[in-house]
Amino acid sequence: MKPTFSITNEMTNALTTIERARGFLDAATLSQEWIQRMADRAMVREAHHTTHIEGTHLTLEESERLLAGEAVPGADPDDTRELLNYRDAFAFVSEYLNDGGPVSEGLIREIHKWLVEGVRGGTAHPGEYRAVQNLVVNAATGATVYTPPPPGDVPDLMQDLVKWLNAPSDIHPVLMSGIAQFQLVHIHPFIDGNGRTSRLLSTLCLYRTGYDFKHLFSISEFYDRDRAAFYAAIQGVRDNGMDLTGWLDYFTTGLATQMDEVKERGTKVLKADLIAREYGLSDRQMTALMHLMEHDRLTIKDFAQHCPSVSSRTLQRDIDGLVKAGLVHASGRARQSHYALTDKML
Repeated sequence: MKPTFSITNEMTNALTTIERARGFLDAATLSQEWIQRMADRAMVREAHHTTHIEGTHLTLEESERLLAGEAVPGADPDDTRELLNYRDAFAFVSEYLNDGGPVSEGLIREIHKWLVEGVRGGTAHPGEYRAVQNLVVNAATGATVYTPPPPGDVPDLMQDLVKWLNAPSDIHPVLMSGIAQFQLVHIHPFIDGNGRTSRLLSTLCLYRTGYDFKHLFSISEFYDRDRAAFYAAIQGVRDNGMDLTGWLDYFTTGLATQMDEVKERGTKVLKADLIAREYGLSDRQMTALMHLMEHDRLTIKDFAQHCPSVSSRTLQRDIDGLVKAGLVHASGRARQSHYALTDKML
């Protein structure tokens, strides 16, 4: 396997942004509570968006509730299973990273097994390479977009991919991750679940080379915002004689966009820490501010979910203190009121 690509200005700029965000996260004194909360939130977004790309119909709010163990009446059982499977597959990858082992075919097959186990009648053959020819079809038109390699070629192609991933290389780790993602989806080694497997493999490649960014990013969120652009970037490689340059421009830009957003949120938290000390805010008031930084809106009901053992009256006093300090402002009336950050916090 010898990937072909050129380093462009767009790629260089994106990698610079990614490295700066990585440096910021390594140096910033962000609270462990905030990092864990944002990592949990990023996992929810990734689970939601990576499955949404493949056709699930859950909303982000429904995904969040399901992953929190709540029942969502009316949710499609297969959509729910795919979402929960991603969570379990991500946990499996996280455990594997602690062992520090190489990327192997067995690992990739195990990731696939976790992702598709028990979904849509088990037709995806969890963890097994396909024994039939499959096609990538445009869901809207029914036209064949891509014909993957014959099934007999899959074992050798996967062996080459794994060998390349584990060999010493002077290719930037972020680019390695992007190449791995494309190559797996291009080989299409499984009957179904190739997209999800390729995206989780890409994340694994980033994490194992020190680009875990404290688990705060969701690359699939970028893809899901404009799926047409995502599919065009993948197909563009095939249309350009397997030159990966366009795809890597897209991949690095997507990761840079995500990391800029993470850095922006982290900068707000550092500012909030300074303000908390300046105004003598309580831990609960800081929790309210962190919720607002992530969601832009807070109700007493939202606040109560973070502090379930605290009375509504006490929580209201906490919010009133933030309003009095000029850090948040209220909108609406009585039980319909909600809160947002003031310019002082932005």
